[in-house]
Amino acid sequence: MFCVLIAAGPAVKAQEGFFTPEEVIKYTPEWKGERFPDGRPKVPDGILDRMKNVTLEEAWATLRSANFNHEYEDGWFVIHPDRVLVGRALTAMWMPGRPDIQKVIEEDQKGKRKGAMNAWPVDMLQPRDVYVADHFGLKVDGPSIGDNVGNAIYARSGNGIVYDGAVRDINGLNELPNFDSFVRSYDPSHHFGSLATGARLNSTMVSINGPVRIGHALAMPGDVVLGRNGGVLFIPPQLAERVVKDSERTRLRDTFGHQRLNEKKYTAGQIDTRWTPEIEQDYRAWLKQNEDHLPVARQQIEEILKESPPPNQ
Repeated sequence: MFCVLIAAGPAVKAQEGFFTPEEVIKYTPEWKGERFPDGRPKVPDGILDRMKNVTLEEAWATLRSANFNHEYEDGWFVIHPDRVLVGRALTAMWMPGRPDIQKVIEEDQKGKRKGAMNAWPVDMLQPRDVYVADHFGLKVDGPSIGDNVGNAIYARSGNGIVYDGAVRDINGLNELPNFDSFVRSYDPSHHFGSLATGARLNSTMVSINGPVRIGHALAMPGDVVLGRNGGVLFIPPQLAERVVKDSERTRLRDTFGHQRLNEKKYTAGQIDTRWTPEIEQDYRAWLKQNEDHLPVARQQIEEILKESPPPNQ
């Protein structure tokens, strides 16, 4: 996005170097559903609800099969590690502070945005968003999120963050019950992100709602964020429904297989391979018999029962 910052074209001038809705749409062409006014794909709430039951392994397998191989990152300091983070990404990118670029951005945004740079993306958050920011892992004098900004994020989104940098005021952030967040570290200092800080300027925000690198992953605005068990996956919006459906099928088949193994009805060799037509028939009868008592909603089970069983090969 830095190239957009220095471009002079009229198409980007209106947004002062940050991605316009038209640019967000351009870079997310495979999403055909509803969008936010800022152009981000708006994956339905129902898919987000179902995503909370998806494991990282299940989602990873679906993404890999669709040739999305660089969407996972771990090594986080996790706030509320026993919970699952799910939401729609709103992205921001910081770079090491540079006063000439900082001056251009501050002058362009004067009167158009409120407060300091670290508040700009926060003001854009919608319910169930996840603020996803690349702050290049900056720790000492790096935290741009403390309990004040954290409370603002939480008030707007009801959700947490994926932040490739350090946070401060960790005690205050821990008090937010659903601020399920993945950050790099904690540090009691704070960042210097304005011209007013003079020579201490150490970071400049150069992009909102553009592609961001989070460790080894590339995240896009509107991606579905799945954070759990110490890792984060960024799921392209066009694959979100497929991920939850694949997960639900896997969950049901595993539940059936484990039950039949415990009953000693089938051997491990029979279950841990492509099922015979007889096992498939048993499975479908089991689904129908237990559809109100399984870890997948009845509606989704009915959809599975309407599908043809996989071919026996």
